[in-house]
Amino acid sequence: MYEKGRLRLKKFYFHPITTFIVLTFFLLILSGILSFFEAQAKYNTINVNTHELEPVLIVVENLLSFDGIKFIISESAKNFLSFAPLGTLLISLIGLTVAEGTGFIEMLTRKHLSKISRPVFTFLVIFISIVSSLINEVGYAILIPLIALIYFINDRNPILGIVTAFCGVSFGYGVSLFVGSTEVSLLNYTKIASHLIDENMHIALTSNLIFIIVATIILSIVGTIIIEAIIAPKIGKYKRDEDLSPTEKYQPLTLEEAEQQQIEKEKNEKRGLRYALIVSILFLLFFIYALIPNLPWSGLLLDMKEKTYLNQLFGENSYFQDGFTYIVSMLFLVAGIAYGIGSKTIKNDKEIVENASKKFNNIGSILILMFVVSQFVAVYRKTNIGMVITAWLANLLEKISFSGIPLIIVTLIFIAIANLFLTSTASKWMIFSPVVVPLFMQSNISPQFAQIVMRAGDSMTKGFTPLLASFVIYIGYLNIYNLKKNRPYTIRESLKLIAPYCLLISITWIIIVVLWYIIGLPIGPGVSPTI
Repeated sequence: MYEKGRLRLKKFYFHPITTFIVLTFFLLILSGILSFFEAQAKYNTINVNTHELEPVLIVVENLLSFDGIKFIISESAKNFLSFAPLGTLLISLIGLTVAEGTGFIEMLTRKHLSKISRPVFTFLVIFISIVSSLINEVGYAILIPLIALIYFINDRNPILGIVTAFCGVSFGYGVSLFVGSTEVSLLNYTKIASHLIDENMHIALTSNLIFIIVATIILSIVGTIIIEAIIAPKIGKYKRDEDLSPTEKYQPLTLEEAEQQQIEKEKNEKRGLRYALIVSILFLLFFIYALIPNLPWSGLLLDMKEKTYLNQLFGENSYFQDGFTYIVSMLFLVAGIAYGIGSKTIKNDKEIVENASKKFNNIGSILILMFVVSQFVAVYRKTNIGMVITAWLANLLEKISFSGIPLIIVTLIFIAIANLFLTSTASKWMIFSPVVVPLFMQSNISPQFAQIVMRAGDSMTKGFTPLLASFVIYIGYLNIYNLKKNRPYTIRESLKLIAPYCLLISITWIIIVVLWYIIGLPIGPGVSPTI
């Protein structure tokens, strides 16, 4: 009787939008408290001209003040419009929605991608997601919506697709098959920090190349095992009312009519695919030509003010890097239109616009979420809390008298912790490099290997923090495909989904780095872990 009559409390779930609003107010209060107690930190930065250490004092800024409130109100529109995930997601969705609306993505998925076994496809998703970090964080905006759609069409849980793509980009961030934007952002700090010990130290852009190639493959294999063995069973199947897409709903036809329709459909699909393939090849040839310097009308996507090709390609003002999301979106757009014309799934431009517009109906909640998160992130950055915590950790690391393997492991952990509060890779290395690089060199560990430790620690916890700007795309798409609208995916639940991946990949990272140091394998052409 007691059990039946006992009052049961119904669980209450805050929507992520509400949670981020609450967190923003919490930050305001926290900044006021920390500022009152004069929370601050000193760290050393290296003067680019003199190559000497210069002390920098950073304090927590109080936003619970007249100037702080004025900043929040006056900068709200600017914070939203300059929020990086907003632009990249909207641009990528233009091409994806057109390709989806014409049936191009559905045809590719059902006719070709569905034939790939699930573990192999998971491996490919993680592998491509890791490689996407070659160009900053564009993988979040392109791969998360695309992979979710492919999983949905392929009768696999799109939530799993979202988790797989997000984990691949986040926890493999900074490694790839090629030298990319991470090298360009880290190299200068590593080089200048190494000159504190040895002014003649030379560090090339390819100094980590062998390591990142091997790490990409290992992380893809381990990630596939984690997804298939641990995360997929927990997420389970995706239960939906409609098993077929709208284009495949049942219509009463005679056998002869059905066969004729199928023959005509396959004929149109083949022609559409042929058109899409031709247009895609022409587009890619133009894209490749735009990356070749010193040819007539070439180098369109290069920053020709830079001296080296890699800086032209991945430098701070690189047109290739800034426009990559747009390029991928346009590839999907032209391929989708070409397929629609060839397969006769579209008749005119009005149908293209109408079909694409319908696909945008689901992202209204993400836009509201992005506005709230953009304010939250802007407030957090303005307070300097992340910079102060990172500087504290760097100063603590400097006081620890470790060497060899203990030094490597402690540095990995400190950088991983700092990454929860300061997600910018370049900003972290700006603070850590004057400490880590000299410590490593004094322990006979090469500055190039110190840079590997940096990228490993950064990758270990990259996605396990709502302070990561692109986290908004992850949690937003979880709720788009969430069937239980009265129980949205909260920040806690979204982190819980990826917790096993974060933990096991972190352990994998530590094992890879330590074993590489022990064995002494080259980390790049002519570069070893030790000096």
